[in-house]
Amino acid sequence: MNAVNHLIATRMESENAPRIPEVTAHLIGAGGKRIRPLLTLAAAGLYGYDGEHDVKLAATVEFIHTATLLHDDVVDESDQRRGRPTANLLWDNQSSVLVGDYLFARSFQLMVEAGSLRVLDILANAAAVIAEGEVLQLSVARNLATPEETYIRVVRGKTAALFAAATQVGGLVAGASERDITALCNYGDALGIAFQIADDLLDLTGDDIGKDTGDDLREGKLTLPVIRAIAASDAQERSFWERLIGRGRYQEGDLDIALGIFARHNILETVRATAFDYVAKAQAELEILPDTPIRAELHDLADFVVSRLR
Repeated sequence: MNAVNHLIATRMESENAPRIPEVTAHLIGAGGKRIRPLLTLAAAGLYGYDGEHDVKLAATVEFIHTATLLHDDVVDESDQRRGRPTANLLWDNQSSVLVGDYLFARSFQLMVEAGSLRVLDILANAAAVIAEGEVLQLSVARNLATPEETYIRVVRGKTAALFAAATQVGGLVAGASERDITALCNYGDALGIAFQIADDLLDLTGDDIGKDTGDDLREGKLTLPVIRAIAASDAQERSFWERLIGRGRYQEGDLDIALGIFARHNILETVRATAFDYVAKAQAELEILPDTPIRAELHDLADFVVSRLR
């Protein structure tokens, strides 16, 4: 990871536009768990890889992720990310979008350096799927009839696609078999879904996730707890969701009302169970992979993404 961080710092420099490293350093320097690049390094390490392409691909994955965050904060009109003001608030929307574009370009340069058309195909496809997931989320926004299946499609696009790609390319560059690459992909997919469901829950429970409690509700997002609550609600509760989500009219005290509805219908507990189900799916995919300490760490990583839900 030290090598990845050094490469990121080197490749985010720009002689012609000093704002690019300023904006990028603000977001990357805010920390974050670095789970996605860690997945690439771990997947390559499973097979004893000793080259330099895993570091380049891990940096690629982090650049793609950072670019999407810059764009997301503009779309969501967010003012906080990882406990700090967002780039679009400190600078402007134009800078956030254009620096995000620059990071996408840098990521493709790094992909090419890996010298594999298959790697390029996997990561380019992931970038496209991420955008599809974001657009799908926009298209169903405030639609109370949105089913859980659509939510999972959104999450598979905007979150899990990059988790899956990160693990795939790590295994691929290290010479893993097709069977193992498929298992790594499935592991990343299930891990990414569990990660997003956990994030939905943490937004409601007030844990320190770098944003204010209830931000998703204020933004009218159809997270899994909200979708399940809408399906279980009586007429009076549904009118609340129609105002809050359907018409986007958030009022003081709405978070407490929502939490009351969740409690009456046992929503948070069922959503928590779903997150743990996806963790179990991820861990099951590891069983066919080489039995090494790194495999054990990937198993523990799956537990980590839901550890604050226990």
